Amino acid sequence: MLTPERNRMVTQVGPGTPMGDYLRNYWIPIAGVSEFDDKQVKPVRLLGENLTLYKDLSGTFGMVDRHCPHRRADLSYGFVEEKGIRCNYHGWLFDENGDCIGQPYEDTANPKNPLREKCKVKSYPVKTLGGLIWVYMGPLPAPELPVYEPFTRKNCFVEIGISDIPCNWFQCQENSIDPVHFEWMHDNWSVRLRGEGEPYATKHLKLDFDEFDHGFVYKRVREGQPEGSTLWTVGRVFLWPMGFYLGGHFEWRVPVDDENTLSVTWFSYHVPKEQEPYVQERIPTWFSPITGPDGRWISSHIINQDIIAWVGQGVIADRTKENLGASDRGISMIRNRFFEELEAVKQGKDAKGVIRDPEVAKFVDLPNANTELYRDGLPREAFKKSPLLAGRLKRFPFLVGQPREVREEFCRAVGIDMDGNFLDEKVGEPAE
Repeated sequence: MLTPERNRMVTQVGPGTPMGDYLRNYWIPIAGVSEFDDKQVKPVRLLGENLTLYKDLSGTFGMVDRHCPHRRADLSYGFVEEKGIRCNYHGWLFDENGDCIGQPYEDTANPKNPLREKCKVKSYPVKTLGGLIWVYMGPLPAPELPVYEPFTRKNCFVEIGISDIPCNWFQCQENSIDPVHFEWMHDNWSVRLRGEGEPYATKHLKLDFDEFDHGFVYKRVREGQPEGSTLWTVGRVFLWPMGFYLGGHFEWRVPVDDENTLSVTWFSYHVPKEQEPYVQERIPTWFSPITGPDGRWISSHIINQDIIAWVGQGVIADRTKENLGASDRGISMIRNRFFEELEAVKQGKDAKGVIRDPEVAKFVDLPNANTELYRDGLPREAFKKSPLLAGRLKRFPFLVGQPREVREEFCRAVGIDMDGNFLDEKVGEPAE
């Protein structure tokens, strides 16, 4: 358990809070690039700050304060120009650096008026990578944006799913270091949700946790698991500070404010060898609901089940009332590391995993227990036999609400029909 003070330290993320200031040392994924195919401006709330994300007519992304410094109008209702975003109230124009580069009436009435120089708006650096839009809100100079190995893969179909979660980010992120929940929340509960009477799933027999430069790794042994399984020798990654990496996809638990989290998920699926070469023209972004028509949390998909665990702990989990056991050693480890990190950064040290060397940031490999499946790819026949891939052919198992057009694009990439049946090697022609 944690004291009330320590619980506040890990859950409060606004400006000036220890954790809020700490998380500002990292690039944070906040949206999908493809969201801006049909819009140019989006209101954003991140780390307790109200902001405006935009893409101007030149294709440059910017992140600025929600409010114009003139009369405090809402810039998320502004419109973009060839360079920058213009306030719809009086036309003041701001670029991606927050500089006021136009004040129409002031520029006409008094061209030498120094007012423009006093009206710089808050802004944050923005980059794109892997179909995601990333923002950096911390002290300058900004660190490098890590190019994780999955972002460099070829012949992969990629999609981004986003959900709004009404609870604090930290209880979502603690899920990333909790292997035993797979046995119960995803395996055993799923069987019961389907109304099936199958026996319980194989038990966890042994757990281990290791730290590395970019986070922690959890390893496990379950009943019947082969000797030397990569789930034990390699494991899965708690990606520091707010991510989760399983080889085929990333999950980020992005703090909106103390009581809300944006779940940003990035999925990569290597097409069958018979479908190579495959080049994806656009990475789709879609939004997944978390409640059904009856107002209850949706439980049919893997991450939706996780969400039920997160929100079930309350808006902000009260860790003064918990009772940790042997399976929670990873939870204790990452909490202790966060407290150590908060102190280290206060003393002027770089935050854990921050990369300053551009050459190092160009390719950041991460532990992957299923390299062959996710990075190298498999022929069709191996797909059909893979427990991790075969189910994906029939439906998207992670988040509810995958749009039909995304499913159709996935099917074309993989070479299957909408029911998940493989077509002939020439895409679009049924196998005989």
